[in-house]
Amino acid sequence: MRELGRADLRSCCASAGWVSAVAARQPYRDLDGLRRAGAAALAALSWPDVLEALAAHPRIGERPVGDGREAAWSRAEQAGVNQTGADRSGADQAGAGREGADREVLDALRAGNAAYESRFGHVYLVCATGRGARELLDLLRARLGNDAETERAVVRAELGKIVDLRLAKLWQEAR
Repeated sequence: MRELGRADLRSCCASAGWVSAVAARQPYRDLDGLRRAGAAALAALSWPDVLEALAAHPRIGERPVGDGREAAWSRAEQAGVNQTGADRSGADQAGAGREGADREVLDALRAGNAAYESRFGHVYLVCATGRGARELLDLLRARLGNDAETERAVVRAELGKIVDLRLAKLWQEAR
């Protein structure tokens, strides 16, 4: 049985409501129980709670700042942004940088981020793990065509993927 600190949980999802809900169900016997609690808490969040979580996520293509766990995880998750094509051999190297992605794609990601934020009012959130810059740009462009309700559902699903991956990392670190 494990109990995880609120700061540890916050590194997985920055919504105070999510942290409180997951912390209240402790202790956890195994990772599956923690993941189920995380998913249930995420499903119960109001849209303002989701926006609180999104505020902690960096833009795709921008290097996350800070030396905390969440920033380190974001850097690793976005490591594939330096890959524009199908070759993502360096995608899992934390902090690999963006020098491998061609300038045109990175500029298009910046412009796409701005268009997305203007349209939807929040950061473009996507589970970037294992994905290159070109794929992330293609997803962004496709999502710009979504209506607000559809995009909120997509954002919740993407947030769920990120939270699930981070819970697994946290569980592994807490051994």
